[in-house]
Amino acid sequence: MLRPVALLLLLLAPLSASAVETMRIAMGDAQGEVRVSGQGLAFGSDTEDARFSALGQDAVVVKRRGAKLELNGAPVIGAAVRFRAGPDMEDAGVPGSAPLRAGDMQVRGDVVVRLYKDGLQLINVIPLEDYLAAVLGGEMPVSFPPEALKAQAVAARTYALQKKLEAYGAPFYVGSSVLHQVYGGVNREDARTRVAVEATRGEVLTYDLAPIEAYFHASCGGRTETGWDALQRDLPYLQAVDCPCGRLPASRWSATVSEAELRAALGQSSEGFRVTSRTATHRVNRVAAAGGASVDGVTLRRKLGYTKLKSLDFDAERAGGVWRFTGRGYGHGAGLCQWGAKALADQGRTYRDILQHYYPGTELQQLY
Repeated sequence: MLRPVALLLLLLAPLSASAVETMRIAMGDAQGEVRVSGQGLAFGSDTEDARFSALGQDAVVVKRRGAKLELNGAPVIGAAVRFRAGPDMEDAGVPGSAPLRAGDMQVRGDVVVRLYKDGLQLINVIPLEDYLAAVLGGEMPVSFPPEALKAQAVAARTYALQKKLEAYGAPFYVGSSVLHQVYGGVNREDARTRVAVEATRGEVLTYDLAPIEAYFHASCGGRTETGWDALQRDLPYLQAVDCPCGRLPASRWSATVSEAELRAALGQSSEGFRVTSRTATHRVNRVAAAGGASVDGVTLRRKLGYTKLKSLDFDAERAGGVWRFTGRGYGHGAGLCQWGAKALADQGRTYRDILQHYYPGTELQQLY
């Protein structure tokens, strides 16, 4: 049963009926200049109540000149400038739906170009629900069942809002890479992702009336990992739970690692390489070699590459001068398992059922 959220969540709510919940997403950096384009381009200051002035053109080049910004060669007051597409947008009070292109990304909402280090930084200020439609297209196959997509929409919304609370007042709240949530802009939207987002509009997961850290991953291999063992996050709703993805071919993988690669990861010879400790879900905690080198599993995976060592639930053996790793799952294993969500949806489970399974003890609440 959905019920009103606590004061902490209400602090995130719009201040007026015409406002919308927005996110600030770091799109990437540029060296000395960047081209911004969009229909009916206008610009203003980087504030929520900024007044926008039409540029009379659909493209502009922003350059850094020392510690100042220039638009098509004309100086700009301040360390940042914000762009918006579409006519009469300053009267609407919200970012427009017409897309903008900045650098190599096309996005909805506004684009901020700000001085950053020795170059420029691009930030997308976008309505949360528009952001989620693109996130779903980057994080989960759009061919997955509707209930799985809805579960992912709620998890992604909750994750975004928790990060916004954590970084409130900062120039941006999250990035656009796998380090946060994969966000590819307009190109990753799909009619099915928009349906899933709209069907769950404003719904978030909470624990003790605060938005949870709604971590998710591709596949757990049959059992999710605790938040502490996966992420050093000792959170009561990130528990190890059984998952139907373990029976799916997508959960199995293998990789060949050369002696040189393993030596580089260990910092010494790979002779005598072995697993020295595992978590309760069989994931590798620590490995060692005969020379005394010992590294934790997370470091080993990072050094060998996340796409090669897809998870820490693996076994390894030496074969013909190389090391062969065989494993289960893809990702850190904590929270929502995306392939498990698909399997549960195929069994007729609703998105609410799926969320309760992977985030036990949480509540589904309506933020707006």
